[in-house]
Amino acid sequence: MHGPASPGWLLVVLCAATGAYCLLRMRSGVEEQRRTAGGEALMGFGMAAMAVPAAALAPPRWAWVAYAAVFGAAALRALWAARSSAHHLHHLVGAFAMVYMAAVMASGAHAGVPALTGVLLAYFTAYVLWTGTRLMPVAVAGGGPGASVRAAGWGDRLELARACRLSMGIGMLAMLLTL
Repeated sequence: MHGPASPGWLLVVLCAATGAYCLLRMRSGVEEQRRTAGGEALMGFGMAAMAVPAAALAPPRWAWVAYAAVFGAAALRALWAARSSAHHLHHLVGAFAMVYMAAVMASGAHAGVPALTGVLLAYFTAYVLWTGTRLMPVAVAGGGPGASVRAAGWGDRLELARACRLSMGIGMLAMLLTL
């Protein structure tokens, strides 16, 4: 991607760490969580690879075409999965954004289509703000079901999954801003 090297490397680390955590989430006992975590791991590692500063490594054009093909397939999978869960619509938008960024980089252009980039920036800004508000703790009165602390495995911790999605949304915003 275009942009300065230091923030690019920070983005690489953030996305790779998020992808690694998503791999841990794939050990969940719930099949839907494993599938979702797998798609998010692909997104995290793909974002990390695409965020490597061009000054350090300028991938050949075929690499960007390969990224577009991989995330095009991920978009089709997300479209198919969206029949059963609306959450997969977000995966569809994310995969489409990755295809779009890879296509821009493959074309050699230094900027994408401003209107499309703006729509994606608006979507991911709203997503980051919405996800951030869902991370805020909520006080639970009495001994209701939220009051007990359940010993959950790393793959089943909802707050960590939300933090993972938040960091990927922030990473997507950073990548779109440099496009």
